[in-house]
Amino acid sequence: MNPRTLGTSFGISSPKIILTVALLFAIGTSVSSAEIAVESLLPKDVRDGWTLVSGPEVYTKKTLFRHINGQAELFFKYGFQKSAFAIYQEKKNEKNQIELDVYDMGNVLHAFGIFSRFRNEDRPAGVGLDSYLDGQSLLFYKGKYFIMLYATESNHSILKEWGMMISSNLLDPSLQPKEIVYFPKEGLQLGSIQYFPEGLLGYQFLKRGFQGTYVERVEVKDKDEVKVEAEVKEINLFIAIFRNSQEALGAVKVYKDNLSRKGKVHSSIPAQLGPHALRGEDPYRGKVILVPKGFYLAGIIGFDNVRNAEKLLEELVKNIR
Repeated sequence: MNPRTLGTSFGISSPKIILTVALLFAIGTSVSSAEIAVESLLPKDVRDGWTLVSGPEVYTKKTLFRHINGQAELFFKYGFQKSAFAIYQEKKNEKNQIELDVYDMGNVLHAFGIFSRFRNEDRPAGVGLDSYLDGQSLLFYKGKYFIMLYATESNHSILKEWGMMISSNLLDPSLQPKEIVYFPKEGLQLGSIQYFPEGLLGYQFLKRGFQGTYVERVEVKDKDEVKVEAEVKEINLFIAIFRNSQEALGAVKVYKDNLSRKGKVHSSIPAQLGPHALRGEDPYRGKVILVPKGFYLAGIIGFDNVRNAEKLLEELVKNIR
């Protein structure tokens, strides 16, 4: 309900009543929008046999470099707000410790983005919206939070247990970024979808967006044109995101000019890809096709098999809502 229209809606005319109502709304708003202290998300009552030995330590944009000096700038690009860090230790074995970082990234898109840059492959643990469980580490994101657990000794069951415990305290109900499900599943390397807040594919004019890695099998022949083997090649599907459709079309023009100078532009474009599609050869990444759809720009790059590439791209464009 809008406080400015409350008085008129209910016939309230007294200045004192109006002021009282306004104060009530202000108080309610401040309580409901109050930020949860990130350090409060670090567990105090931990698993039996473990104890908190260091922290919590809170880091801001001014102090994060003290904790992760070499990676602080990457976190800033993904909207870092604040983080908390603590170390837990097993009582019976002082060498067995778990380090825990909880990062507030501002929103679920940035939380997924930083998570996508740290996982190496698909090793889900069933924690949060998505997770990655390695020998001694567990990474996951849920809502606007990105969480990292590192254990000095490899123990998947304890890491997963701690991850579930922490995840249950993260009450942000945000769903995963919708663009993730736009990528066709067939041929997609699981765990390969990443979000970049700027410079997608290394081009600033593409701005922010997602990319996923696919596998293409290419026949390799000898000098007599006899098939020798099938080579596995990685190609990328991507979705660039703009403020509006005009900006997306403008990026197509910029890319076309770029290809005209440094690569190659093909005049033949399949009709099903639409009148504004672009097909050419990128000087650094190989063959490329782009198709604008609304404020999105969908594309595929680095392929050899044109027919398969067009099929993948058509499915991606179809999935975009």
